[in-house]
Amino acid sequence: MKENKELVCYCMGYSREDIRQDAVRYGRSTILERIMAVSRAGACNCAANNPSAR
Repeated sequence: MKENKELVCYCMGYSREDIRQDAVRYGRSTILERIMAVSRAGACNCAANNPSAR
């Protein structure tokens, strides 16, 4: 299993662990919702910021 500190969003700096903790705290991931909203708005640049180009 990959380490939970692996970044999921390179634009906002959120890791898998951040999302997991957010979901435990709120019963859902508000971080994931935020990431998706930014992505839908076209304001996300993770593809360019991600070192593996994904």
